[in-house]
Amino acid sequence: MLGAGALGSLAAGAAGLLLPASAKAQTMDTGKSKLHEVLDRGHLIVGTGSTNPPWHFEDESGKLVGMDIDMARLIAKGLFDDAEKVEFVLQGSDARIPSLVTDKVDVVVQWMTVTPGRAQQVEFTLPYYREGISLMVMADGAKYKTFDELKAAGSAVSVGGMQNVFIEDWIHMALPEAKVEQFESPDASLQALNARRIDAYEGDQSNIRWLMQTTPGRYIDTGHGWMPNSYASAVKPGDPVWLNFINTVYKEALMGVDFPTLQASYKKWFGIDVAMPKIGYPQEFA
Repeated sequence: MLGAGALGSLAAGAAGLLLPASAKAQTMDTGKSKLHEVLDRGHLIVGTGSTNPPWHFEDESGKLVGMDIDMARLIAKGLFDDAEKVEFVLQGSDARIPSLVTDKVDVVVQWMTVTPGRAQQVEFTLPYYREGISLMVMADGAKYKTFDELKAAGSAVSVGGMQNVFIEDWIHMALPEAKVEQFESPDASLQALNARRIDAYEGDQSNIRWLMQTTPGRYIDTGHGWMPNSYASAVKPGDPVWLNFINTVYKEALMGVDFPTLQASYKKWFGIDVAMPKIGYPQEFA
C-alpha cells in the first residue's frame, strides 16, 4: 500500500513529466546554485568533526556517528533519496568558516553556535538544537543532588569546569557563591568529579545527557540549565536557493515528513522523548 509520502512523490514526478523540456531546463539552470552543483556531482560534501560526542565522533567500529552526522545524512537523503551519498571532511572548529568561504565543503554541520558575528560571514540554517550549560553530580553519595541544594550550600560547594576566561562568570550566574575549579579539559573535570574532589561538574547539557545515556545510574542532572544558545548548520553567503533547500529539509525533519528520523536521533543521542507535532494548523504560524 502506498503511503501519503509515496503518493506525493508520484504526483510530483507526474507533474514534472508534463513540463516542456525547455521549462524543466530553465528550472534547473536558474541561478547556478550550489544545489545544482551538488546534484550534478552526485554526492554532498559536509564539513564536520570527529571528536565530540554526542555530536560527531567515531563509534567502536570506526564509523562516524552523532547528531551532526544524522543531520548531514538527512540533507543527502533529501538530495538523492540516499542518506549515504555524503562525503565528510573532518576539520577543527576553527576551520568551519574558512572551509565554507573557500568552497571546500557544501555545508558545515558541526555544532556551530549561532552568533551575530558569525552571521556576517556565513548564512545559518534553521537551528536544530538549543544548547545550554548545566550541572551534574554523582548519583551515589553526593553531598548535594539538586540545583536548589547546591545553591543553598553557598561557598561550601565546589564546581569544576574546563578552563576558560569566562568560566567563573558563567558558573556564578547560577551559583554566585560557589568555588570554581578550572581544568584543562572536560575529561579532567569529569575525573575530578568521579574522584569526588569537586561537588559538581559544569558542562554543556548535550554532553551531560550523553554521559548519563552511556553510563546509566552513575550521574544525576541537577535540574537547572542556563545560557541558552542555538546550534545550526551554515552555508556560504549569497545562495538563497541552497539555503532554502537545506531549511526545507530541516523544517520537515523538525515537524514534517522526516520527523520520525529526527525524533529517533534526539532519543538516541540525548535521551529526549520529543512529542509528535500537532496535526492540523501548522504550529509555526499559530
